[in-house]
Amino acid sequence: MATSVCVCSDYFTVGDDGELCLIPGSMGLRQTLQFKDPGTFSFEKADYPWLSRIVVRVQGAGGGSAGANAAADQAIVRPGGAGGGYSERLIQVASLGASESIVVGAPGAAGSGNSAGGAGGSSSFGGTVTAQGGGGGPAAQGSGTGTDAVQGPSGPTAGNGSWAQGGGGGGGGIRLNGTNGLSGVGGESHMGHGGVARSQEGAGTSPRGYGGGAGGALSYGGAYDGGDGGGGLVLIDLFG
Repeated sequence: MATSVCVCSDYFTVGDDGELCLIPGSMGLRQTLQFKDPGTFSFEKADYPWLSRIVVRVQGAGGGSAGANAAADQAIVRPGGAGGGYSERLIQVASLGASESIVVGAPGAAGSGNSAGGAGGSSSFGGTVTAQGGGGGPAAQGSGTGTDAVQGPSGPTAGNGSWAQGGGGGGGGIRLNGTNGLSGVGGESHMGHGGVARSQEGAGTSPRGYGGGAGGALSYGGAYDGGDGGGGLVLIDLFG
């Protein structure tokens, strides 16, 4: 006696051998891979035989802020570091190589003494999705008591992707006299927020999330390090 099978043709098909199979591309989102640690990794297409397409989201790392060490009874204010850029792209499985390189940008390092903050590292997936890291905060202002303003670093330009944007610039700071000033805020990112400004002396402030720039340090005679920027991030949504 012959056997028949009725299936929804939007999601299933029956092969010539009678095997019931899912139609490729009909399963929707099945898994999200998260790469949070700085470094280089690989995506192997063969690990996901059911894969039909991916959406890649890439966040560059944020810049660190400079250290501040003013002379006694004087002041130094530091600007914030810039936020990292962001990019994303939908990629069909046929366009993927067998192995794709993933790079997660390292956060920009805090400056010590009166040294500048480090730049955040760029993040990427293969050569098609890239996001630049944010610049580090400069240490341009010398110790003093006179009114003086300092400018933060510009945000990075957009990288590569079907949708891409640059990061936010680091906020500037102002010294009013030897005991009053305001440091700069850290630059914003798509996946994070920059560190806050300081009016009381202290170290650079930490960003939240991913890719934000560090807030600036402020010294009224003490020695304070800057802050580290926010790290990069790569997310890969896997669709069946």
